[in-house]
Amino acid sequence: MNLSFLSQLWRQQYVNFVLASVLVAIFWAVGQHVNPLLVLVYTLCLGNLLALTVNRLQSLYLNKPFPFNWLIFLSLLMPLTVPFYLLSTAAIWLFVRPRTQSLTELLAGGWKLAFLVTLVFGSATFFYRTSRRKLERRNLELQHSVDQGNAQLQSQNQELQRAREIQQSLLPREIPQIPSFAVAGAWQPASSVSGDYYDVLRLGDRRLGICIADVVGKGVSAALLMANVQAAVRALAVDSDSPAGVCTRVNRLLHENIAAGKFVTFFYGILDGDKRTFQYCNAGHNCPILVSANSASVLDKAGGMVLGIFPDARYEESTIELQRGDRLLLFTDGITEAANASGQEFEDARIAAFAEANMSLSANDLTSQLMAKVAVFCDAHFHDDATLLVIAAN
Repeated sequence: MNLSFLSQLWRQQYVNFVLASVLVAIFWAVGQHVNPLLVLVYTLCLGNLLALTVNRLQSLYLNKPFPFNWLIFLSLLMPLTVPFYLLSTAAIWLFVRPRTQSLTELLAGGWKLAFLVTLVFGSATFFYRTSRRKLERRNLELQHSVDQGNAQLQSQNQELQRAREIQQSLLPREIPQIPSFAVAGAWQPASSVSGDYYDVLRLGDRRLGICIADVVGKGVSAALLMANVQAAVRALAVDSDSPAGVCTRVNRLLHENIAAGKFVTFFYGILDGDKRTFQYCNAGHNCPILVSANSASVLDKAGGMVLGIFPDARYEESTIELQRGDRLLLFTDGITEAANASGQEFEDARIAAFAEANMSLSANDLTSQLMAKVAVFCDAHFHDDATLLVIAAN
């Protein structure tokens, strides 16, 4: 025999016994003296007959709305009470054998109890089955919603992963180099995609265009805007020998296409290997740090305001000479604002101190070790995109 059927049958008898106990307690409380065995047999007979019948007929009322489900159920229950009562009374006469009553007297006097048991048990069974049905349906709906949400989340994660791969492919796969200098870069997005951007463009055999930028905000919108910045820089930088001119033209282009409330901090410079100079323009970006002869200084803010707000913004540029052993560090605020558990930020001073202590390192080593130090400082919890460029004069 099916174990689940036996388990369900046992639970049914448990319910019958509890119901019989409740009825005996009610009769006792109101001062009516009844035979507990009589109540138990009535309850067992009627309960099992009702459970079997209700289970067979539940398709007729279970899916109907209130109050039609109750009306249908009661219209089925009432006619069945009489035959159930007769069968239950016959069982009592056979098994309990009341000595003071004949079968006729038992039939005439026990109908109130039988009808009460039928009504109470039937109503309880109906309420249980309809409530269980609603809960099961609700659980199925919730599970379906959860499954849909998980599928959508998985799809979004896959899309974000593809977006990240595409964005990474837009960064320089191999940074171009020129004699007497080495350039290295690192990019650490705070989430799947980033609003930070850096690029190194070859402008000839001995010149490089170097830029770093940061879009206000995070996520997909920032990444899309940064892709536009990259396309504009690559299209405009090749034809210009002036960092200020590049900033001016990129600013005008962004102003025509940028969403309200968005802007870009931008730094662009031209590294000349023959002259050993770095000509630059800073459009509202973090000021780079120059480490030279065991001292660190911040480049002046020659440039102008951030890109994308005013179409006619003016930009200026400045030029520095790079001596052998100098290290120039360009970075976004994701590095300076990386915070430890106490809320302390990494700040420019720690960047300068680390670069001074390690200025003999190559551009690649200084980049990787500084990024590692920042990661340890903030326990790898970057709250903003972090990008670093190191230019080493050899």
